[in-house]
Amino acid sequence: MNSVEGAEDGGIDEPIYKAKQMHTVTRMLKRILTLAAGVALGLGLSVAAVRVAMAWGFFPKPELDRSTSYVREVLQLVNENYVDAKAAGYDKLAKSAIHGLVESLDPHSEFLESKDYSLLEEELSGDFSGIGVQVEMRKGRVVVIAPIAGSPGERAGIQRGDEITKVDGRALEKGLDMDAVIDRLRGKPRTEVAVGFYRPSTSKSFELKLKREVIKQQSVRLSRVLPAHTGYIQITEFSDHTGEEFVNALNGLLKEGIDSLIIDLRGNPGGLLDAAVEVAEPFFNKNEIIVYTQGRKPEDREDYRAAADDEPLKLPIVVLINAGSASAAEVVTGALKDTGRAVIVGERSFGKGSVQSIFKLKNGEGLRLTTARYFTPGGVSIHEKGIAPQVEVVMTPDEDSKLRLQRLRADVTDPADFKERFGFTPIEDRQLQVAIDVLKGINLIDAGRPESVTR
Repeated sequence: MNSVEGAEDGGIDEPIYKAKQMHTVTRMLKRILTLAAGVALGLGLSVAAVRVAMAWGFFPKPELDRSTSYVREVLQLVNENYVDAKAAGYDKLAKSAIHGLVESLDPHSEFLESKDYSLLEEELSGDFSGIGVQVEMRKGRVVVIAPIAGSPGERAGIQRGDEITKVDGRALEKGLDMDAVIDRLRGKPRTEVAVGFYRPSTSKSFELKLKREVIKQQSVRLSRVLPAHTGYIQITEFSDHTGEEFVNALNGLLKEGIDSLIIDLRGNPGGLLDAAVEVAEPFFNKNEIIVYTQGRKPEDREDYRAAADDEPLKLPIVVLINAGSASAAEVVTGALKDTGRAVIVGERSFGKGSVQSIFKLKNGEGLRLTTARYFTPGGVSIHEKGIAPQVEVVMTPDEDSKLRLQRLRADVTDPADFKERFGFTPIEDRQLQVAIDVLKGINLIDAGRPESVTR
């Protein structure tokens, strides 16, 4: 991320915090941290760099020869004897075999045919259109993890946990894969799509007509000063520019005189591992470990350490999380919790602790493969466990939905006007209020310490 230059906005001599130049540019391969088979219908897969697969040269050759010979024998038997010759062409059979091979490993690995790989490249540029929700496949059901901030899905009131049941009147058939669902929901900007939902929390089905949009996310959605000199920053995802946006927001708040900070990661489905490191880095000493990944071999371990030369910022911090906080959001949370730099408030996080790498194959195809798991500085893996908050405050899906809209439309300050426009009176953000109270307590304790005692 780039340094924040203060001379351009009023003659401030130096930035409050200088970030290192964005180290993601120099990495050969970016690591993706995403929710399950999570995709954003409108801004789906997290941004990833690509490396070329090395023609399977890492397999032991005798074992490879035996295995490929057996697969070749089965392919030939099917091709020569199956009743429908068109359905048993070698290309079709080979691709079906590769799908099964890769996608039987875990919910996060998949073979990307040329069309899907092209879509991924479009997503890297950010120029594609959809309704803007993060989803995953759970036991054959397409479940909403979180609507994307500012998207048609969020504005329509789609909630975490809603199940997509049909698109344009067509029910989602049993066994339908995620790609087919995405194909139905995507389309040209300003075109309309009717989406059927089932909401388990109310046991009701409903349909929404949504107009597709080009979804361009800004990672840092809100940055403001709360009472008692408390800074608040909301991060909705982790992409290429998240680190830079976060440092810019943080510097702006520090210039306004904050002495404590709330980082809101609720509903954040994750993204790039490097971006998570950049967000945590301002609070760590140079060369201090923030997170590490571990592949199948001991030598596959890779440490991610703070690289900025500046002294770390020392101020009371609360991180807000919920069940929709996953992967890269959990990296930041785990790093700050493990090292005692923050108090965690909210609900247990999602528990997605694996790392996917994107390999480019021939014929314009690709492979997304789980290659490692990440660990907090204390060596803790949160995979399928999540991070437990130190102060638990549980919200209902309805409260989550209302608060998301309130944060999105913070410009509507009059409660009566808000109710007239959105159908409900603004509710209290109980998790945020508890975070503020925690920081007040920390500041009271610090104020009573002798001057010789330092944090």
